Amino acid sequence: MRRKFLTNLGLLLFLNFLVKPFWILGIDRTVQNITGPEEYGFYASLLNFTFIFNILLDFGITNFNNRNIAQNSQLLNKHFSGIVSFKLLLGILFFVVTLGVGLIIGYKPRQMQFLMILGFNQFLTSFILYLRSNISGILHFKTDSVISVLDRLIMILICSVLLWGRVTDQPFRIEWFVYAQTIAYLITAVIAFGIVVRKSAFKKLQLSIPFARMIIKQSFPYAVLVLLMASYNRIDSVMLERLLPDNGDMQAGIYASAYRLLDAVNMIAYLFSVILLPMFAKLIKEKLSVEWLVKLSFTLLFTASIIVSAGSYFYSFELMDLLYVSHVTESSNIFRLLIIGFIPIATTYIFGTLLTANGSMKALNITAFLGMIINIGLNFWLIPKYFAIGSAYASLVTQFVTGIIQIIIVQRQFKFHINKKFLITLPVYVAGVIAINIGTKSLSLAWETRFLMMMAFSLLLAIALKLFNFRSLFELIRNR
Repeated sequence: MRRKFLTNLGLLLFLNFLVKPFWILGIDRTVQNITGPEEYGFYASLLNFTFIFNILLDFGITNFNNRNIAQNSQLLNKHFSGIVSFKLLLGILFFVVTLGVGLIIGYKPRQMQFLMILGFNQFLTSFILYLRSNISGILHFKTDSVISVLDRLIMILICSVLLWGRVTDQPFRIEWFVYAQTIAYLITAVIAFGIVVRKSAFKKLQLSIPFARMIIKQSFPYAVLVLLMASYNRIDSVMLERLLPDNGDMQAGIYASAYRLLDAVNMIAYLFSVILLPMFAKLIKEKLSVEWLVKLSFTLLFTASIIVSAGSYFYSFELMDLLYVSHVTESSNIFRLLIIGFIPIATTYIFGTLLTANGSMKALNITAFLGMIINIGLNFWLIPKYFAIGSAYASLVTQFVTGIIQIIIVQRQFKFHINKKFLITLPVYVAGVIAINIGTKSLSLAWETRFLMMMAFSLLLAIALKLFNFRSLFELIRNR
């Protein structure tokens, strides 16, 4: 199991490192620079608005299904047809509610047009995630790894032609960006559907009312969790656009530019949870210890999160200046706060995933509800005074509070052995990485060279403190 985790994580990270950084830093960033922060902020606020209602698309089915299939693989044949039919009905409900709320809060005709297309994209994304939960649930991680990057790869090809292929004399429009996503999601959904159909006994769509009730009852706690987490993770740009009528789109665009790198590193942390959820679920069902897997995954992700967060904090202006052509100072100030939040976010991907696999949904939902109250309350207070940077402070506080609470809950439920030496090593490592950043920052070299030096020295420090052990990893992979 340990070797399977490391080898499949390695493949997943390799494929995502090949594709997703270019999507985020090459395509997505270029689109914002070309269309401008106001037009991109218009798109970003509507996109995040659709995220809030994802509960109606998924209703917690993906997390519930991933855990269930990992523990009982025979349920794929039994449940697939019924869940697909149910998700189609949820898609209709999602469109009705999303467009209805958009009209109620006063969205204009162009915003409603975007909302329809972005809503369809959200439906396709949710459907792909559900299909992937079946693939990873039966522990076919290699296939899931390929599907995880397929949509982005198709988007890169389409957008590259539109941006640099000189196929049109018109300037690039944000609408083209959205349409490219639609095509990519549609192709990926068809391919993923075909793969799952081959693994299941699917013949035709069938939905029974008793089955739908059973799914709703069992997945409801997961649905509540999705809603609450979406409320405090995706509502920032929506509140910026709504609370700042004069320059809301502009502030949402600047916030989106600062959030982009955090979103990129979040994708890597999320990949841990994709593999960890079915593995945690299987170990828990077989009444085997999960402590070794928690420590291994936490150590890897914590080490990476400290290097990324500290380095990005000290080099925030240089990174934003490298990526964007306008509002660099504002973006760097916001990014400096947001990237610190990657530390508790990375922790959540370990401990929150463990609690999900354990079925501890009440504890997770209470934590997420508290996070939602803190985030929305702070945003209402801080955005009118400090604009986008106020939203960054709200996000940072929320992530640390929810992350710490999840660690406490896990320790109370699993009663892990407390390794005092390991716990002492963590703050020593943090202090060391900060010192390395201060030292490299003072050197009279190109900032890119200093940044690479910082990363190299930080990794060497992790090895010296035995937080990262190459030999053990190589032995596990070689002997798989």
